[in-house]
Amino acid sequence: MRVVFMGTPEFAVPSLRALIEMGEEVVGVFTQPDRPVGRGKKIEKSPVKLAAEENGIPVFQFERVRKQEGLDAMRSLAPDVVVTAAFGQILSKKLLEVPRLGTINVHASILPKHRGSAPINWGIIMGDETAGVTTMLTDVGLDTGDMLLKREVRILENETAGELTNRLSVIGAELLKETLSLYAKGEITPVKQNEDEMTYEPMLTKETGLIDWNKTSKEIACLVRGVNPWPGAYTQISGGVLKIWMAKAADEETDEAPGTVIRASAKEGLYVACGNKTVIEIIEMQAPNAKRMAAKAYLMGKKIEIGTRFGEA
Repeated sequence: MRVVFMGTPEFAVPSLRALIEMGEEVVGVFTQPDRPVGRGKKIEKSPVKLAAEENGIPVFQFERVRKQEGLDAMRSLAPDVVVTAAFGQILSKKLLEVPRLGTINVHASILPKHRGSAPINWGIIMGDETAGVTTMLTDVGLDTGDMLLKREVRILENETAGELTNRLSVIGAELLKETLSLYAKGEITPVKQNEDEMTYEPMLTKETGLIDWNKTSKEIACLVRGVNPWPGAYTQISGGVLKIWMAKAADEETDEAPGTVIRASAKEGLYVACGNKTVIEIIEMQAPNAKRMAAKAYLMGKKIEIGTRFGEA
């Protein structure tokens, strides 16, 4: 089949490679325009663009693929099917009408739960025990199309969003292979989503990582994992922003006010009071103007006073 692939981040790369391994004729790749990255604002290509160039596949980049130039490019490729995976733009009805067999999306949640652009992150933030991938037929709604196949896995203890994303990217590629093979032969019956079970979560922003110490230690630990590596969990302290990269709920209670440091030593570690009398251990952190390091290692050279209130500038 003639296939057009649309994707941008690292999550999408295994799915593109799966199409190549299957021997499909990938006639073009659409990906987001090159963007400035990091403090130096160096312009970088997306992971999908790099993978496409490695395999000699033509790359198309549009700020708004819905506009006429995007539609013209898609029509010129005359695809039998379009495959999308974390592309990052909404497709128009006219674009969706181009491929003869429709558009298949690799979505990183068990639909209809966690529609939106960051389903892996929000699943962890909300304390889900399982995650997964759904292949679906794309329509004009946001992740509202009919479902094809699903693959569910357990979220590992202490697994971060970055780690789970890497794992699901491989699972998604495997599921895409199975989906395309069966779909091309007419051996999959699309299933409509139950709108009563639908959840939709917003895009991540830097503010998503701000810790509310009134939440329980379990909720805060889930937030820390769910926003790792981006945008990262953080709290205000005297002197700037303290980033928290790894934390876990402690098996103890306290009557101290949420956000209060209750223990802080190189031997014991760093413990902070949270909502509902719960306590969290900060395992890995990054103090203002310091490197990312284990909390115990930081406390070997620096002091954090017991009674310090996190969340206060």
